[in-house]
Amino acid sequence: MPPETVLKMKSVWRLFSSVKLAIVLFIVLTLASILGTLIPQQRAPAEYQAHYGNLSRLVTGLDLDRLYQSAWFIGLLLLFGLNLVVCSLARLTPKLRRTFGNTWTTGPGELASLKTGDSFTKRLGLEAFIAAARAELGRRRFRVAAKNESGRALLRARKHTLGLFGSDIVHLGILVILAGGIISGLGKYRSDVSVSEGQTAPVPSRAVSLRLDKFETEYYPAGAVKAWKSTVTVFEGGTPRLTRTISVNHPLSYKGVMFYQSSYGWDWENPSLELQVKKKSDPAFLKTISLKPGGKAALDDGTEITAVRFLPDFVIGADNEPATRTWEPNNPAVLIEGYRKDARVFSGWVFAKYPEFTHFRDSGEMDLAFELTSYKAPQFSVLQAASDPGAPVIWTGCILLMLGLFLSFYWPPREIKLILEAHDGPSVAVSAGGLAFKGRDRFEQEFAAIMAVLRRTS
Repeated sequence: MPPETVLKMKSVWRLFSSVKLAIVLFIVLTLASILGTLIPQQRAPAEYQAHYGNLSRLVTGLDLDRLYQSAWFIGLLLLFGLNLVVCSLARLTPKLRRTFGNTWTTGPGELASLKTGDSFTKRLGLEAFIAAARAELGRRRFRVAAKNESGRALLRARKHTLGLFGSDIVHLGILVILAGGIISGLGKYRSDVSVSEGQTAPVPSRAVSLRLDKFETEYYPAGAVKAWKSTVTVFEGGTPRLTRTISVNHPLSYKGVMFYQSSYGWDWENPSLELQVKKKSDPAFLKTISLKPGGKAALDDGTEITAVRFLPDFVIGADNEPATRTWEPNNPAVLIEGYRKDARVFSGWVFAKYPEFTHFRDSGEMDLAFELTSYKAPQFSVLQAASDPGAPVIWTGCILLMLGLFLSFYWPPREIKLILEAHDGPSVAVSAGGLAFKGRDRFEQEFAAIMAVLRRTS
């Protein structure tokens, strides 16, 4: 391989193994995520135009309206992931060599570099001292490896070795979370399904449909809404698969799709209305007629009553035309017209809560009076269908992240090395050193306790 190519590869490696690059990418991703939180995602272009004016072109042009699915944001995630991989590999190789490599302490000079050390001479045979050292270190949950040479032995004792890889497991958890985020960004699915009682509605982009068997609203004694519940049957291929009740905090899961109770309402386009008809000239006269918008009912005198329009919350709008303020039945009103021989003889709004405001046009001296006594509409439920294929991956990454943090902070690796020199007598010259990456004070106490036991060994 040409030297120029090798130099370029080393430069790229140094760039992606840089902690500074990781910090810069993390800051950029954080700022981008803030934008994604402040700017509503995946709305209609008209909504951005109304909210941001001329800046709406910038929002849509930079894909800020679909930031988490945009190519540049996913590219930043991939770049950050590559940086983490290179950083981890650069630091992982020495750890693996240290943990699994066949490296042994060869002289007291190497022990001097360790943070904790001790040396003494014990009147005991070499093999007897090795056995005593193994027993004491094993009692304290160290794993001991020994290497015997002529008149000399090397002991290496370790525990909590996995803690050495805590930061690498943290990096792995972050990488898995990033992968889950990319999968969610590219494959996340969300859609609303509106369905009335007794009706069946297809779930967009899915081979299933929902039938709303029953919708009910539960109230607290004071009158506030306690819960909305939708009993639905899931159909697949025209065959009912299961029936469940969905409430706000209890969604339904079916083949990877979650169905949540999102909203509710009334189908005021098709209400059932009841009006009481009275005659001013005959106080004893009272008749109840049932109507639907567009429907007709005949009176005994030949008058035909037509319900033209129903509004659940009547208000005069900005254009001076009747409209509904909300879809709650706060001020129900119906526009009715009366005909005789195909000629309209009166027209006007009848208010359920304010019958005294009823006023008819073209009525002349009308003998009839009307009251809106009942207004019912089939309720519909709005269910949100959502699928997030990246969620299990993200949860897996979170578990790895927590495991890595636990190992890093609560499972610090510890290592003790001993060089044993056999002398005549018999006696053993002991040189010992120890190293702890965290909790050094506690390790020094443990090391001193082990050395004290070994000094007393007989």
